[in-house]
Amino acid sequence: MTGNQKTDRPDRLSVERKAVDGVRVVTVQGEIDHTVKDTLTRALLNEDGTVAPLRIVADLSGVTFMDSSGINVFVAVYQQVDGPHGWLRIAGAQESVLRVLALVGVETLIPCHPTVEEALSA
Repeated sequence: MTGNQKTDRPDRLSVERKAVDGVRVVTVQGEIDHTVKDTLTRALLNEDGTVAPLRIVADLSGVTFMDSSGINVFVAVYQQVDGPHGWLRIAGAQESVLRVLALVGVETLIPCHPTVEEALSA
């Protein structure tokens, strides 16, 4: 993917997807719950749900709320891309989102970084 793609649900979620040095960077703003899980999955993978890039950074700096639906999406994407050349990293999650990730142990499975730049260079 060479350009930007933007998907909006102005009432709940905004997702922007771009490529940075072969890594898909997905910038998410708003709330992640069961009503937007499919939109988030399509942004992280391909529109049809198949694996796109093997390396993905999810920028959650604009996410104000995430429930177990978001956790399920990230774990499922992690399982699809994890391997010798693939990974999923989370960047910029706010404290409330980090708490949710920590409560269920996702941060031990998916590396969390303070910024996109750090996630890209890790």
